[in-house]
Amino acid sequence: MRSSGPEIVRVGARLHPLRDLYARLMRARWSTLFVLVITLYIAVHALFAGVLVGVGDCVEGARPGSFWDAFHFSVQTLSTIGYGALSPKGACGDAVVASEALVGMLGFALVTGIVFVKFARPRAGILFSDVAVVSRRNGEPCLMFRLANERGSDIVEASLHATVLLDEETAEGERMRRLHDLTLVRDTTPLLLLSWLVIHPIDESSPLHGLDPETCAKEDLRIIVSVTGMDGTFMQQVYAYHQYHHADLRFGHRFEDVVERLPDGRTRLDLARFHDTKPSGQS
Repeated sequence: MRSSGPEIVRVGARLHPLRDLYARLMRARWSTLFVLVITLYIAVHALFAGVLVGVGDCVEGARPGSFWDAFHFSVQTLSTIGYGALSPKGACGDAVVASEALVGMLGFALVTGIVFVKFARPRAGILFSDVAVVSRRNGEPCLMFRLANERGSDIVEASLHATVLLDEETAEGERMRRLHDLTLVRDTTPLLLLSWLVIHPIDESSPLHGLDPETCAKEDLRIIVSVTGMDGTFMQQVYAYHQYHHADLRFGHRFEDVVERLPDGRTRLDLARFHDTKPSGQS
């Protein structure tokens, strides 16, 4: 399956490690965030433990020069546990404890905020078909792909926008990439519960008119799809997007049926065959 993310390599940008750090953390995976938090947690304790050992005898109850005792004291200070076996000693100890307490409050506040926002942020849970098909429907050639509500929650007032990215040459001979909107038979649905077959008629007004597999590959054709809707559980707007490359197009194919009416009156959506296609005998 081809990734739906943007395949863009940016060069020449003046980047700074701390620029837009919040957005970077929000986009990061949970595993990446946990590894980062654990690494920073250990690094902060190691830093303060090194300071405590470096300034000398400033922790009551700790063995002289023991990095482990200083590390353990740092853990108690930062987490406000305070077992009582170790305590600050002298002005140097008090200064280190005060500094670490401030770092701890700021650190816990930042991590709590990021984790809460990432956890509470609603996701659309929309599944796009891996491929798009080009075949006749009602006697007219059409581009078709489908999507489904994989999560099963209500997505109301869902709207879809599809564009195609093509190489074009201007009258002056300049090559450039241009986006063209694709007219759809239906671009909105009041409630997205099952699957949605998106259909674009390839008529004379379509930017895909006259394109064959070889031309699509030569033009590096890409179809960009975006979906927005209101999540009925969170009552917040959600979105999803996907890209179809020229290699993802199946000419002369149609999708397998995945919606079936059960004997008890319920409807079954078979997502295991959601990406399956079969030859239609037409193109």
